[in-house]
Amino acid sequence: MSANAEYLQAVLHHDIPLTRDMGMTVLDWQAQQLRLHLPLEPNVNHKSTMFGGSLYCGAVLAGWGWLHLRLKEEGIDDGHIVIQEGHISYPLPVTGDATAICPAPSAAVWKKFIAMYQRYGRARLTLHTRIVNQGRDEDAVTFTGQYVLHR
Repeated sequence: MSANAEYLQAVLHHDIPLTRDMGMTVLDWQAQQLRLHLPLEPNVNHKSTMFGGSLYCGAVLAGWGWLHLRLKEEGIDDGHIVIQEGHISYPLPVTGDATAICPAPSAAVWKKFIAMYQRYGRARLTLHTRIVNQGRDEDAVTFTGQYVLHR
């Protein structure tokens, strides 16, 4: 695990204790893409699949974690990240352990986000997360979240 992945996992487990109870771990941070591991056992529902609330939490935190690490890379440490809005879809059941994946937005979107924050002390960024059953590449969950960074 990279130093950034270890750092984010420590932040999540300290600042958001629910992530410990969920068994959430940071798999990696590579090429500005974040991957989180969500184990089935602590998140199982009555149908022996992953609980929708756990999936929502994993999707939100993949975006939150992505933004946290990306801001750290930029040297921006004076802001607070909050989720303002989220839309989720569950096209497939999660039948085992899962991976939440949050890729980078386009370079132009990121540049505009940073410029807005530096100018106004507040900016919004839309991030897209997908969750896949471990070992598969088809989307079991898709999530679009609008995150706000403010001083």
